[in-house]
Amino acid sequence: MARAIQQRTLKTRAKLLDAAQAVISENGYDALRVEEVVLRAGVAKGTFFSHFKDKDALMDQLIGKEIDQLLDQIETRSTPETIAEMVDALMPMMDFMTCERYVFDVILRHSGAAANSDIGPIAMTFERHAEVVSKWLADKPFRTDISPDLQAEGVQAFEIQAISLVFCALHNAISPRERLETYLTAWLMPGR
Repeated sequence: MARAIQQRTLKTRAKLLDAAQAVISENGYDALRVEEVVLRAGVAKGTFFSHFKDKDALMDQLIGKEIDQLLDQIETRSTPETIAEMVDALMPMMDFMTCERYVFDVILRHSGAAANSDIGPIAMTFERHAEVVSKWLADKPFRTDISPDLQAEGVQAFEIQAISLVFCALHNAISPRERLETYLTAWLMPGR
């Protein structure tokens, strides 16, 4: 039988998350240091590590939460009818994913693509993202030779490619929006 989590444990975890969010709000994700989080939360460093395996595990929680909130916003939008509308809907999430190189690196490490053994919040957002896009693609004027699920996986792959090229010195002259529109036109409307 699983033991109930004590209220004190939940409050301490919430204090750590709030302290980390405050540091991020002031200085960005890359500037976050465990020492500053525990100082602001008023707990010992060992307490931090009893809640999070490491800084990356904390970031998985915080970045996953942010992506989930962006997906909430995307789901409230009307279903895109064109590739341009789809890219417009995806841009807030892409902007967040490219806000710092560190954020993008954490997302990649925790997306499931890096064979991370733990399925955490970021990996779950990738699953949710694919489900949202698959719903958009069902019964739309795009490809009919493959399933909406496969189309959605392609959209997600091209989205990550467009984002990754933001950080590539050789290929960052084209905006992620323009690059994604080009990719999605080729993927979703081949031969047009």
